[in-house]
Amino acid sequence: MRFDILTLFPDLFESYLQQSLLKKAIDRGLVEIHRWNIRDWAGGKHGSVDDKPYGGGPGMLLMCQPVFDCVEAVRKEAPEPGTLVMLTPQGRRLDQKLVEELSQHRRLLLLCGRYEGFDDRIIQGLQPLEISVGDFIANGGEVPAMVIIDAVIRLIPEVLGDETSSKYESFAESGQLEYPQYTRPREFRGMQVPDVLLNGNHQEIARWREAASRERTLERRTESWAQSPKVNDPGPDC
Repeated sequence: MRFDILTLFPDLFESYLQQSLLKKAIDRGLVEIHRWNIRDWAGGKHGSVDDKPYGGGPGMLLMCQPVFDCVEAVRKEAPEPGTLVMLTPQGRRLDQKLVEELSQHRRLLLLCGRYEGFDDRIIQGLQPLEISVGDFIANGGEVPAMVIIDAVIRLIPEVLGDETSSKYESFAESGQLEYPQYTRPREFRGMQVPDVLLNGNHQEIARWREAASRERTLERRTESWAQSPKVNDPGPDC
């Protein structure tokens, strides 16, 4: 899968691309990531990429020309033009269902905003898929772009060491939160590992995990529970 990151600050990704699963996926050719500096397409006498908003107001807006030129040039860098994603607080909220949809694309162009956002004609003309990683304001779209990359690559075959790992994580398939997990030691500062996890009975363990997942979802994510396909199945008690 290919990601193209369109940003004013490509160096922000330098360390991120050298870490953990992402670096291994890149080294193995499972993921391809390219960074593009929108400033390289700046026009005019001063090479500006932003300007004051018409009608007044605080801050600056990213201008149409450098963004359009950048997107159109980057799309030509590969046979497949890809899907343009704009990182914006006004977009569709990122959740696991959307992550799964994004993972079906072969190429994603991640357009990172800065300042007070984009001239609205960028949205009108380029018609990106607008995505928000949450109801808050970040300094720019770079960290949200990293979030999308991190979430999507986990669904790419062979990226995870254990191909079943993503299946049992929070929100996967059932829409529920993941069950509590424990490792050694059996006791720590008076806190014990549940006995059921130590008895070797895999059916009992599976039932306990399902019940614990339901309980945690009901406690912490009522909206996720309401959307779960298993919501009408009472299941066992913890």
